[in-house]
Amino acid sequence: MNPADLWSIVPELWLTGLAIFLLLVDLFTARKTVVGVVAVIGLLLSIIPTGVLLGQDPRTILAGTYAVDGFAVFFKILTVIATALVTLAAMDWLPGRTQYEGEFYALLVFTAVALILMAASTDIILLALSVEFVSLTSYVLAGYLKGNVKSNEAGVKYFLFGATASAVMLFGFSILYGLTGTTNLYEIARRVSDAPLQALSLSVALMLTGFGFKISMVPFHQWTPDVYEGAPTPVAAYLSVASKAAGFAALVRLLMVVVDPRQLNWVPLLAILAAVSMTLGNLLALPQRNIKRMLAYSSISHAGFLLIGVVAFRGDFGTPGLLIYLLGYTFTQLGAFFVAALIGRQLGTDDIPDYAGLSRRAPVSALLMAVFMLSLTGLPPTSVFVGKFYVLAGAIDNGLLWLAIVGVVNSIISLYYYAGVIRAMYIMPAPSTVPLEEPAALQVALGIAGLGTLIIGLYPQPIIDLARSAVLLLRI
Repeated sequence: MNPADLWSIVPELWLTGLAIFLLLVDLFTARKTVVGVVAVIGLLLSIIPTGVLLGQDPRTILAGTYAVDGFAVFFKILTVIATALVTLAAMDWLPGRTQYEGEFYALLVFTAVALILMAASTDIILLALSVEFVSLTSYVLAGYLKGNVKSNEAGVKYFLFGATASAVMLFGFSILYGLTGTTNLYEIARRVSDAPLQALSLSVALMLTGFGFKISMVPFHQWTPDVYEGAPTPVAAYLSVASKAAGFAALVRLLMVVVDPRQLNWVPLLAILAAVSMTLGNLLALPQRNIKRMLAYSSISHAGFLLIGVVAFRGDFGTPGLLIYLLGYTFTQLGAFFVAALIGRQLGTDDIPDYAGLSRRAPVSALLMAVFMLSLTGLPPTSVFVGKFYVLAGAIDNGLLWLAIVGVVNSIISLYYYAGVIRAMYIMPAPSTVPLEEPAALQVALGIAGLGTLIIGLYPQPIIDLARSAVLLLRI
């Protein structure tokens, strides 16, 4: 192995070593919160070697199977931030719910490693292995609460849907290999022009099935509400942002590098899927009373908005907007789930009507939840507003005015159910005036999520510059 290659994967090696170290720490400490603290510190330290990679020239390493470019680095930073915040929230949510708390933090870090590998893979074998690595750890995390029937159901459903989607995706990979005789994405891009169009279309359709499952895209969204509702709330938060982000990263790299729209025009199909995902997710979210199911259907709708960034890849708005949207959505969605974790822990309920009077019982958490709901709607000055502005501008710039109109209409529709949460917290009478305990670690995670949501909305230029540089390096 080239020594330069080894230095380029220091963040991955660090995180892998951290996950193993966490298992050892878990063996020698009775206070499992210590394992969580070590995990957070280790994750934050991994940002240092990751940041160093930002200034390096884009290239592939490890025999051309792994990309070191701004696109990959962007998703490394996003994954590390999401994992650290979820770990913080879990430190207050998990105690007393499972005897395997220490292993939970190690599994989160292992999942982060797999997500990073997904985002940077330039070889379909490594990509397939990364997807399976993510899937296996996610199945375990979704069903982590062995004494909870809904958690068991979530784990089983996630496994059944995920195994089927992965099998179909691998079939698509095998067709792509058969057409080109190589597994390297850049070699495939050079050779695929001679492939029969029908076979290439089948391969892309099968691969979209697998990635559609990862990003909760219609019609591969059926697992999402049941898994989010049954999984431990920090796990649902993690699946809704980190897994979705890595799925989009792999999908974008695959489509942008391999499938030339001039040969196989996938834009109309994804545009229709984006519109259907936005609309169906919103309509199904309207009648929900359970906050986790509402956020699940909301995430399906946001997958549709994110797909606009994939479709509108030409120009200066679409793909950079996708990255901006993903980062802003990460802070916002995590924050909303963290408040749900707090209420679920304190009141033992996930029903939105039980949020009545939260502004008087937990004023800080209620205020932050209001910010997150407004951000998910796409109102300024919040992070998701910036992301929506860019992807919708990208749609218009690419001649997809109808898709931008669908996006605007869906944003208006979503205000109804997001505002319903705010109404419950601030207008509905509180059943009790007893203040709710707001644990320290969870409050820190909430505060960081809130700051990220507002700072990106108020001062987005550094994130815009980072996203644009990451897109420029995407093709290498």
